[in-house]
Amino acid sequence: MYPEDRVQTNLRKGVLEWCALAVMRGGDVYGRDLARRLTGLGLLASEGSLYPLLSRLRESGWVQTHWVESASGPPRRYYRLTDAGRDAVAGFERTWADVSAAVAEALAGSVAGDDEGRPGE
Repeated sequence: MYPEDRVQTNLRKGVLEWCALAVMRGGDVYGRDLARRLTGLGLLASEGSLYPLLSRLRESGWVQTHWVESASGPPRRYYRLTDAGRDAVAGFERTWADVSAAVAEALAGSVAGDDEGRPGE
């Protein structure tokens, strides 16, 4: 039996931080808005898992934060990509293109550089 839930969970975990960084390329983002966007994309299972990730991104130097006063409540923390964060997400984009092309090729049943005939040919 195919473990669809486990596969989806592992794939999401592997790309979540990169997708969060990619969303931030559009400009400063409030944590809750980022959570909604990632949830809408089917990448975030629970908002509670996003904040530790954002903390790690901040500690890595890829994200910085600033506070903005809110008319409807307490101040809000906004997240912004640093130059290092922009470089990191650009690097991931290149890697993702290579990996996704390799996966597509493997799923199609061919392997680049396989000039020899397949068994039975």
